[in-house]
Amino acid sequence: MAQDQAWTAPPGSQLERLLALAKAPAPVRTAVVHPVDGLSLAGAVEAAEARLIEPVLVGPAHKIRDAAVAASLSLDGYEVVDAPHSHAAAAQACAMVREGRAAAIMKGALHTDELLEAAVDPSCGLRTDRRMSHVFIIDVPTYPKPLLVTDAAINIAPDLAVKRDIVQNAIDCARAMGVDRPRVAILAAVETVNPKMAATLDAAALCKMADRGQIVGGLLDGPLAFDNAISREAADAKHIVSDVAGQADILVVPDIESGNMLAKQLFYLARAQSAGIVMGARAPIMLTSRSDGVLSRLASCAVALLVAQAARSKPVR
Repeated sequence: MAQDQAWTAPPGSQLERLLALAKAPAPVRTAVVHPVDGLSLAGAVEAAEARLIEPVLVGPAHKIRDAAVAASLSLDGYEVVDAPHSHAAAAQACAMVREGRAAAIMKGALHTDELLEAAVDPSCGLRTDRRMSHVFIIDVPTYPKPLLVTDAAINIAPDLAVKRDIVQNAIDCARAMGVDRPRVAILAAVETVNPKMAATLDAAALCKMADRGQIVGGLLDGPLAFDNAISREAADAKHIVSDVAGQADILVVPDIESGNMLAKQLFYLARAQSAGIVMGARAPIMLTSRSDGVLSRLASCAVALLVAQAARSKPVR
């Protein structure tokens, strides 16, 4: 794919802004894990041609080259690191990050669980003192800015301590994207604290944790229902006084089910597009899906580039 084609985005797209932000920095050296099919290999090549990543293809070398031939892709100039199978490729990619030979990881043709298992391995993974979490960066045509939704992919039923890390990870992601003080809405079914609804108690506690400096860099409010988190009119109708309501940058969901349903409703009913990244590890991890289009894949790479650049000045511990 030619570079000018790779950068093409729909007019007014919020994801286009991510691509523009990522144009200036040098490409991030990225370990692409097990790219043994045409789709995952093409995604890495497209991102390389767009100068978002410098890919290192990690996996069975013969399968990678066979996939390139089948997809009519040239691997000239790309480093290939041989690994016998997908599990070994995931472990090798993590080792490359730990040794400073890569600054990001991109998922290829393997299960997400397999990649994350290697990333969280206590002996050789990429764990920090913060819980890993997934962030969707969603371009909703009817919303005036990128909307971050977390966590809809990794943490099933997070407790308060895990939610604290989820919130901080999302704030760090938004700040890397150029949002100076992201507005964070902690979602629940209602906007008042109800002792019978655990999500409202967690939301109130997270806001107080931010007041006490346990969460930094963002402006939190919650509990907020979805409507008054993203609609100023809905917030005004309920007489909610808030600097977050109606203009949230980040939506923090109570659990993986609600997050997954929210994100997919936006994709399929609102024609939203998305990028996705795992935060909280020693390096950003791009979890692209087989259903992702070219723009979504490139936007995920752009976010990873921005996060890696931000981490150089303030690494996650």
